[in-house]
Amino acid sequence: MDTHSLLFIFFLIFGGAAFLATLALFLRQPLLIAYIVLGVLLGPYALGFVAEESVLIEIADFGILFLLYLLGLDMQPNKLIKTLRNSFFVTLYSAVIFLSLGLGTGLLFKFSVVESLVIGVSMIFSSTIIGIKLLPTTVLHQRHMGEIMVGILLLQDIIAILALVFLDIGNPDLMAMFLVLGALALILLIAFLATRYILLPLFLKFDQFLEYVFLLAIGWCLSLSTLASLIGLSAEIGAFIAGVSLAVSPIAMYITEKLKPLRDFFLILFFFSLGAQFNIYLLGEILIPVLMLSVLALSLKPVIFRYLLSKFSDRKDLAWDAGLRLGQISEFSLLIAFVATQSALIGEQASLLIQAASILTFLVSSYIVVMFCPTPIGNNPRLRRD
Repeated sequence: MDTHSLLFIFFLIFGGAAFLATLALFLRQPLLIAYIVLGVLLGPYALGFVAEESVLIEIADFGILFLLYLLGLDMQPNKLIKTLRNSFFVTLYSAVIFLSLGLGTGLLFKFSVVESLVIGVSMIFSSTIIGIKLLPTTVLHQRHMGEIMVGILLLQDIIAILALVFLDIGNPDLMAMFLVLGALALILLIAFLATRYILLPLFLKFDQFLEYVFLLAIGWCLSLSTLASLIGLSAEIGAFIAGVSLAVSPIAMYITEKLKPLRDFFLILFFFSLGAQFNIYLLGEILIPVLMLSVLALSLKPVIFRYLLSKFSDRKDLAWDAGLRLGQISEFSLLIAFVATQSALIGEQASLLIQAASILTFLVSSYIVVMFCPTPIGNNPRLRRD
């Protein structure tokens, strides 16, 4: 068999992912860690089975598209209003603090101001995967603290989308920002008109043909992604807007559920491609800043969130619980690093710093949550909740 064929590459990716994911589940680790490790092993800096950079970038792009499309589908206006009201100031204050910590760390280790700023932005976000996947529905999800925590994660997602818009500019001078904002307004208008007068009538008329609904949903995502790319925005922003435009539709929930397997398929490829682009030979050069950034996130994030969240609950243990669940760097930070690198805003070392710190905090934070918080997979039977 041709070892450079797409079939063989997909065999390596998904066969290897299945094997490492099994190990990750036994070790109670997030599955995305398995995909990233597999990318490191098979990528150009280790075994070299998947070495084409253009292939890796294209793989990552599709994963991002469907991630942001489904994220947009979940952002219904009434949910956003409630989220903004309950979580705005906690998210704002924490974002400023974590941005400052990351910025200061970058400057301390002689990264440029722009690179340090991107490192600071990457510190803002907490992991939705760890926060939501390990959140037991019978303990926190139906309580005020659980709603606040989910609201913070949603607001952080919105901040990440805004960051992606400006990172995608590449060289953000004033004229470029105006052009991007104009393009953004144009695509929002097109999305609104097309959804109201074309998509929703088609969904209502042919909603009994589920295959057609699935096809139209994918076509809409890719169409708006292509349009965004043509008018100077990123395809990822187009995918997000495509999702938001359909969020008000009663069929949005159905589309979300049906597209999740497709999203998961491409997300495996996305995290694999991130791992494959991880230059392990540079890791020794940035080991100290990686450890420092990780320690800051793991030690200060829970404390700061506990302090900010304590005003929303009479039970201090719930504030600590939510703080521990939010005490890591996010998978969105990997996306920020990827886009900033593609836009030539940061160098390879800064990108590697963000990726390594994100992965390390995923690992450590997962253990902390499983060992000390109620979760569906708790080691202690007393903490095992669903």
